[in-house]
Amino acid sequence: MDLAARSEVSPATVADICGRLAPVLGPVTVLGDDAVEIVAVEHDHRTLSPTASPRRGTLYCCLRGALHDGHDHAAEARAGGAVAFVCERDLGAAADGAPQVVVPPGAARQAMALAACVVEHDPAGSLATIGVTGTNGKTTTTHLIVSILAAAGYEAGLVGTLSGERTTPEANELQRRLAAMASAARVAGRPGAAAMEVTSHALVQHRVDGYVHDVAVFTNLSQDHLDYHGTMEAYFEAKATLFTPEHAERAVVNADDGYGRRLLERQGIETVPFSLAEAGDLSLTAGETRFLLRGHEVHLGLIGQFNVENALAAAAAARALGVDDAVVAEGLSRAPAVPGRLEPVENALGLRVLVDYAHTPDGLAQACTAVRDLLGPGSRLVVVFGAGGDRDPEKRPPMGAAVSAAADVAVLTTDNPRHEDPEEIMAAVARGCTGPAELRLESDRRAAIGLALSLAGPGDLVLVAGKGHETTQQVGDELHSFDDRLVVAEEASRLAGVP
Repeated sequence: MDLAARSEVSPATVADICGRLAPVLGPVTVLGDDAVEIVAVEHDHRTLSPTASPRRGTLYCCLRGALHDGHDHAAEARAGGAVAFVCERDLGAAADGAPQVVVPPGAARQAMALAACVVEHDPAGSLATIGVTGTNGKTTTTHLIVSILAAAGYEAGLVGTLSGERTTPEANELQRRLAAMASAARVAGRPGAAAMEVTSHALVQHRVDGYVHDVAVFTNLSQDHLDYHGTMEAYFEAKATLFTPEHAERAVVNADDGYGRRLLERQGIETVPFSLAEAGDLSLTAGETRFLLRGHEVHLGLIGQFNVENALAAAAAARALGVDDAVVAEGLSRAPAVPGRLEPVENALGLRVLVDYAHTPDGLAQACTAVRDLLGPGSRLVVVFGAGGDRDPEKRPPMGAAVSAAADVAVLTTDNPRHEDPEEIMAAVARGCTGPAELRLESDRRAAIGLALSLAGPGDLVLVAGKGHETTQQVGDELHSFDDRLVVAEEASRLAGVP
């Protein structure tokens, strides 16, 4: 909401927030003055520290995390300008007289989401909201949805992997961004829309609570995040919560995916399927994908069958909002390339090089299949890849299996090792490399990219997978500048002897 519009709306009070919490969480206890006005919701005490421009009128939510407990930082938040608290226990002297909204144990995250909706005046209510979930394809699908909605006259915004630190932001940040989108639409004089990636973590952690998506989209499900969810069944059930009346009015679901078919059988909300069979006269070429969609020709500037599936998901979501088929086809045909998704990289060697974000077994298999279709007789596919540290270790051997089965040369390297030993991560991936591909190991990612380029010849294709759009590499707690696209260009220039 813009400042002019906000000035015409009374700020929310602690009492207003409690009125939203009680029907969902049950009785809440207010210690102190519930007439205090709130203009912002925060959960990170560091944003309220004296060195970080204190924000007055802030409700500080005491969240319990894996490493830190927000209750322990209440006094710092108060000193930094917090005027009220959401907490799971009485803060005592740390509250310094500020009102406390005491919620049941484990309910602070949900309370923060509901409070953020109240404080930002429920921005989702003035937007067409589309939530996209699935293991792969979320980013591309949301970009395609925005392109379609723009063609349909919407002022449409994105929330996802390319727009912030987290794919799905914490609830307070999400509501602020939705409010900004609603404001931008009012200024533009057009209907507003938001296409957002909704992760399984976000659903479990209540980041998208407090509002109902107009449309929920399911792309696919394959192995990922088992370090967090434990089992594929738990991972699926986390995703499935998006397809309930609490989170969406209607849904579009990939009928070609086994887990998608399970969602279709549930029918908790109005749900329609989409399928690759809808793409008629499909033609996949090096520079463009063409197909007929309900009689309208689509010229998609993306390659690979999986991107056709993403396009069909976006089309189904737009139709659920009432967008005409001709406009859907126009919007898909206008869609620009998505950064780091099979993105071509020009280089001094004149090689065909693509950078992609694929970092799961299924994602790697799909990316390799897509680019193999671009190879001529006798040409080879060289793939650079690695697995991230501090993430699902069970997917590492299957990642190796996927690449070694599809590539001609597999160059195994590091991704973001984080706090793990890169050599141990590589060894786990290598155990799965049982396919026919020639396997090369190089722990230095820059050197691995240089090696792949040196091994490729005319007609070959190099796929650098795993990091896509990312511009840093995390080693321990440190972030180092590293953009696969820039490194490809630099290494190619070095090999070509170009200064």
